[in-house]
Amino acid sequence: MTDRTEYAESDPRHHTIKLKQMLDEVVEHARQDIGKVDEPKAQALFETTAEVCTGLRTAYDHYEQQQPAWRG
Repeated sequence: MTDRTEYAESDPRHHTIKLKQMLDEVVEHARQDIGKVDEPKAQALFETTAEVCTGLRTAYDHYEQQQPAWRG
């Protein structure tokens, strides 16, 4: 993973790198919590949380790679 200190604070990548790390942590935490509870609705909510955060993280990757949807 890239170190965000490689970029100036005014560079969006400085911030996207940190946000992606945070999203990764949420995904990991949510998936771990699935095994800690017995209630199916809570398990589904935690899995949904992980999936949504994974999708958002992918959007950050696409932004950084300047894929077509993010080109100006």
